[in-house]
Amino acid sequence: MPRLILVRHGQSQWNLENRFTGWWDVDLTAQGEAEAIAAGQLLAEKGVLPTVAFTSIQTRAIRTLHFALEAAGRLWIPETKDWRLNERHYGGLTGLDKAETAARHGDEQVKIWRRSFDIPPPVLEAGSQYDLGGDARYAGIAIPNTESLKDTIARVLPYYEAAIAPELRAGETVLIAAHGNSLRALVKHLSNIADADITGLEIPTGQPIVFELDENLVALERYYLSER
Repeated sequence: MPRLILVRHGQSQWNLENRFTGWWDVDLTAQGEAEAIAAGQLLAEKGVLPTVAFTSIQTRAIRTLHFALEAAGRLWIPETKDWRLNERHYGGLTGLDKAETAARHGDEQVKIWRRSFDIPPPVLEAGSQYDLGGDARYAGIAIPNTESLKDTIARVLPYYEAAIAPELRAGETVLIAAHGNSLRALVKHLSNIADADITGLEIPTGQPIVFELDENLVALERYYLSER
């Protein structure tokens, strides 16, 4: 029976500082490293061992994957990095303190930007200090200047169908270490969550979520591994 494991990266420095991060490359804190190690230890303890792994091209997700795999004794398995598993692009909110942004624009507006399905934040202006146009990892990629969750889904799901689903159909146990919104996109798809209901879904850092799938990759069960 195909099995998919999702792990959101451990706490990052900007998680700690309560700043909008998106595509900006921020590293893990010491707590984030510990969360990733604990996730891997839990995989080993429960005997839920991945045979292939995927992650984004952002440092916090890559390092989470490596810490978790090392703790699970699985650092040797094949892994693939792809920008389509990146976090949602927060546009002009990138780098801003969330509390200060709420004070300036109002809690309701910030909630819409953060949690609505199809309303993106303001765009990131070209030449901003957070402009990624000169980042070598994005050479040849049309970098967005903002994204809604709907936009994020539009890049995550085709990648899932093209690259990840075939591994699941081949009987692999797949681990994806990624980000809150790219993982929300997958959970929404696999659990058939309505657009209006996805706003309430939170993905905690460092907590493995397991999907038991049938041969058609329809979810039979979804659970936190820590609860089993």
